[in-house]
Amino acid sequence: MSFFKKLKDSISSKAEEVTNKFKEGLAKTRDVFVERVEDLFSRRKKIDEDFYEELEEILIGADVGVGTVMKLIENLRAEVRKRKIEQPSELQPILSEMIVALLKGDEKSSLKMASSGLTVILFVGVNGVGKTTTIGKMAHMFKSQGKKVMLAAGDTFRAGAIEQLEVWGKRAGVDVIKQQSGSDPAAVMFDALHAAKSRGVDILLCDTAGRLQNKVNLMEELNKIYRVITREVPEAPHEVLLVLDATTGQNALSQAKMFDEKSGLTGLVLTKLDSTAKGGIVVAIRQELQLPVKFVGLGEKIDDLQQFDSEQFVHALFGKWIKE
Repeated sequence: MSFFKKLKDSISSKAEEVTNKFKEGLAKTRDVFVERVEDLFSRRKKIDEDFYEELEEILIGADVGVGTVMKLIENLRAEVRKRKIEQPSELQPILSEMIVALLKGDEKSSLKMASSGLTVILFVGVNGVGKTTTIGKMAHMFKSQGKKVMLAAGDTFRAGAIEQLEVWGKRAGVDVIKQQSGSDPAAVMFDALHAAKSRGVDILLCDTAGRLQNKVNLMEELNKIYRVITREVPEAPHEVLLVLDATTGQNALSQAKMFDEKSGLTGLVLTKLDSTAKGGIVVAIRQELQLPVKFVGLGEKIDDLQQFDSEQFVHALFGKWIKE
C-alpha cells in the first residue's frame, strides 16, 4: 500500500473535527511551504543539483532547521539512487514519509498521568509565548473529560500574570490557588499541592515565571519549585512542559535548549502555529532536542489546543497530494 493511501486510511479513522483543526491551523505553512515545494516538483523536469539546492532553500525557509534539512536531502539522494527515480513528482510521497518519521521518534504525545491520586503538570517558558493561555486551554480540555482540575498561579513576578490565570480559571470553571504578587512561587506551589490533595483534585496545572533577564535566578527558582513538588508528591511533576511560540522560529530552539539543561523537560507545547508560515519548526525542534511535541496551539478558541499527531500534521500539509 502506498504511503499516501496509508495516510489517508489512518486519517479517515480519526475525528473529523481534529483533522479540520490541523488543516485550518497549518493553513499559512501549507500556503507558503507546500506550494513552493509543489511548484518546484512540477517545474523541474529532472532531479539534479539545482533541484536539491532549491528544495534545501525551501525547507530552511520553513524553519525545518539546517541540520535536519541536510539529513533529509541526504536521505532523499540515497532513495533516488536506490530506486533509480528520475521524476521529481515521485519524490512527493517519499519526502512526506520522511517528515512523518522525523516527527514520530520513539515517544508518544500522550501525557504521563498518575496511576492514582494527583497528577502534577509544571509549565515553563519565557514571557509572551502563551504559557498562561495554554494552561487555561488545557484546564478546559481536562474539565471537559470529567476531571477535577486546579491551577497554581506560580508566576508571581509578571504584572497581571495572576489575574490572567484567574480569568482563564473562570472561563474553564476551575479553582486557582494564588498568593500576592511578588510572593515566593515555591510557597504558592506548596499551598496548591495541599489544597489539591485535600479537595480530591485529579490534575494540578502549575504556572511559573518566565523571566529571562537573570537566567541563573530563574533556573534556581524552578529547581526550588521542583523540589517542593517532589517532596509533597514523590512521583511528581509527572510532566514538565516547555511552552514555545512557533512564530519565533529558531529562537524557540535556543530557549528550549536553555530550559532543558536545567529543568528536566518531558515535552513541548508549540503555540501560535496558526500565525506562522514556518510550521517546519516542529520538525527542527523534534529532531534537535529529541523531546516529544505533546500539544500544539492551532487557533485562539478555548478548544484549539490539540494533542500533537504527526500523521495529522503531515496530512494537513500534504493532504492535497493524495490522489482520490
